[in-house]
Amino acid sequence: MPRTPPPAKFYQPASYCAEQSVGFLMKRIMLSIVHQVDRRLDAHGLTSAQWSPLLRLHTVGHCTVAELARWSLVDAGAMTRLLDRLEKKHLCKRVRSAEDRRVVLVELTPEGEAAITEVPAVLAEVLNAHLSGFSKAEWLTLKTYLGRMVETGDALREADELNHGKSPKT
Repeated sequence: MPRTPPPAKFYQPASYCAEQSVGFLMKRIMLSIVHQVDRRLDAHGLTSAQWSPLLRLHTVGHCTVAELARWSLVDAGAMTRLLDRLEKKHLCKRVRSAEDRRVVLVELTPEGEAAITEVPAVLAEVLNAHLSGFSKAEWLTLKTYLGRMVETGDALREADELNHGKSPKT
C-alpha cells in the first residue's frame, strides 16, 4: 500500500474560507468544463457523462461494465443505467465474452465509433480555453501537482478501505 506523507497544515478551522479552498476551486473548474463540453457535444447528441465510456471503449476496444465504471469514476449501477441509454441510442452493445460466457463485455457499435470521433477535438478545445494564459511550463507543473493530489487521494482511499474492514463495530 502506498504511504502518504503527513497532512499539510495549510487550512485552519478559524480562517477556513470555502471559496478559497482547493476542492471548491477544482469543483468550479470541473463544472465549467462539463458545462462547456455539454454545450458543444449537444450538437452530436452526447452528454459529458456519455462521452467518457464511449471514449474508453474507442481507446481499448471493449471493457466490462465494472471496468468502465471504475474508469469513469461512477458506481456499477450508474454505469449500467448509462449503458442502457447508450444502447438505446445504438452507440454501444453488450456481448458475452468468447473466453468466459459469464463475462459481459461492452463494445462500440459503428454508430458509437462515428459519435466519438468529434469528442477529442471538443475536449481539447474546452481544456485549451480553460488554460488560456498558461505557459507550457505552467500547464506541465499544474498537471504534476494535480497528479500528486490524485496519488495521495488514491492512497488515502486505499487506507480507508483497509481500515474500514478492520474497524471494530460499535
